[in-house]
Amino acid sequence: MSGERIKILVVDDEEIVRESLGGWLEKDGYLVEVAADGPSALARLQAEPRAVLVADLKMPGMDGLQLLEQAKRIQPDLAVVIMTAYATVDTAVSAMKLGAYDYLMKPFDPEELSLMMQKITAQQALIRENAVLRQALKKDQGFRDLVSRSPGMQAVFEMARSAARTSSTVLILGESGTGKEVLARAIHAESPRAAKAFVAVSCASLTESLLESELFGHERGAFTGANARHKGKFEAAHGGTLFLDEIGDIGPKLQLDLLRVLEERKFHRIGGNDLIEVDVRIVAATNRDLKKAVASGAFREDLFYRLDVVVLSLPPLRQRKEDIPLLAERFLERLSVEMMKPIEGLSAEAMEGLLSYAWPGNVRELRNALERAAVVARTPVLQLSDLGLPARAEPGPAAPAGGALPSLDAVERRHIAAVLSSTGGNVSQAARVLDIDRVTLYSRMRKYGLKRDGEEDDTDPGHHQHS
Repeated sequence: MSGERIKILVVDDEEIVRESLGGWLEKDGYLVEVAADGPSALARLQAEPRAVLVADLKMPGMDGLQLLEQAKRIQPDLAVVIMTAYATVDTAVSAMKLGAYDYLMKPFDPEELSLMMQKITAQQALIRENAVLRQALKKDQGFRDLVSRSPGMQAVFEMARSAARTSSTVLILGESGTGKEVLARAIHAESPRAAKAFVAVSCASLTESLLESELFGHERGAFTGANARHKGKFEAAHGGTLFLDEIGDIGPKLQLDLLRVLEERKFHRIGGNDLIEVDVRIVAATNRDLKKAVASGAFREDLFYRLDVVVLSLPPLRQRKEDIPLLAERFLERLSVEMMKPIEGLSAEAMEGLLSYAWPGNVRELRNALERAAVVARTPVLQLSDLGLPARAEPGPAAPAGGALPSLDAVERRHIAAVLSSTGGNVSQAARVLDIDRVTLYSRMRKYGLKRDGEEDDTDPGHHQHS
C-alpha cells in the first residue's frame, strides 16, 4: 500500500455534507468518492473494496446501521464510521455491536476527522503488515499442517520435503501424540502420489489374523465369515501411500508377509491364487525402539532394514516448548471456527501454565487441553483454570537437614532453572514467564551459574553453590 492513496467512500443524503466532508478528506490526501444513499454505496463496494466507509446514520430507505451491516458482509475488514447529529448511547452500542470503528458527531471538527482517519489508516496498515508477516512465518515454519520454530523440527521438515519427492520407504519415530500420522499425510500430500489414495492402518488395534485380512484382503470362503471377496489396504492404496502406524507391534508371521510384499510388490489375497501386483509407497511409524526389538529378537532384522531407509524422528513436545505458543495459536484459530465461538487467545497465566507443563501426551494432549478450555471458557481470552491442567508434579525445594528453610537465592535459582528448562533454553520466553527483562535474566543466570537449558554451567567461575 506504500504510496497508494487510501480510498474513502462517503455516504450522505445531504449534498452539502458530502461536498464539505469530501473536500476536507481530499485535502488530507485521501481518494474520496461519494454516494447519496445506501444501495448505491453497496453497489460501489461490491465493485471495488475501500479502506473506509463514512456513512450518515439517518438516511431515507436504508439507514446507516443497515448500510453498516450489509457493507460488513461484502467487505469484513472495512472500517466504518457512522455520522450523526442525534447520538445516543443506544445508537453507539448498536453501531459498535455491528462492527463500526467509531462514530462522528455533526457538525464536524476537521481536526478530529483528520485524527480519526490517521488512526484508522495506521491501524489497517498494521493489520495488513501483521497478516503478511504471520503468513510468511507460517510458510517458513511449517510443513503442511505441521508448524514449529524448533531447529529439530525444521530439520525433520527439510528431510520430509526431500523424501516426499521420491518413493522411498519412510520410517517415522516418535512418542504417541507427536504427530506421526500428520507428518505421513504431509509427505503424501507433497509427493507425486498426492492425487492417489492415502490409506492409514493402525497395526496395534487389530489381532494378527484381522490385520492380515485388512492388509491383503481375502477371497470368499477363505475362512469362517468370509462371505464375499474383500480387497485389502494394499490394493486400496495402489498408486498412493500406505501408512502403517505402530508397526513395531506386529507379530512374526505378519512381519514375514510384509517383508515379502516390500521386496516383491506382489501378494495373494487370503485364500486366493491370483498374484496381485501393487505400486504402493510405504510410510511406517512406531513409538518403539526397533533396534532394541531387533536385538531382543522381537522384530525381524531384514524387515527393519527394509523400513530403515529414510528415518524421521519427531521430538516430544517437552523438548520443543518454543513451539507451544505457535501450536496454541494454530489450534485456537481452528477451534474458534469449528465452534463458531470468539476466541482471542490465552491469558499470560494460562500461557505460563502451558509452558510449565511436561505434556506426556505431546501435541495431541495440548490440542485436547485447548479444546476443553474453549468449551468451558466464559470469556474470549482463555484462563489457566479453563485448561484443567493437572497440578504441577515438580517437587518444591527440599528442606535442608535440621529443618532449616532454603535461602531466597536457592529458591530463586531453582525456579529460574525450572523455567529455563521448561522453555527449552529460550531466554526471551523464560524472561516473559518470569516477568523480568532479558538483561536481568542473563544477570541472574550468571549469578547462579546457569546455562540456557537450566543446567549448571561448570565453566562459570562464579558458579553458585546454593543447591
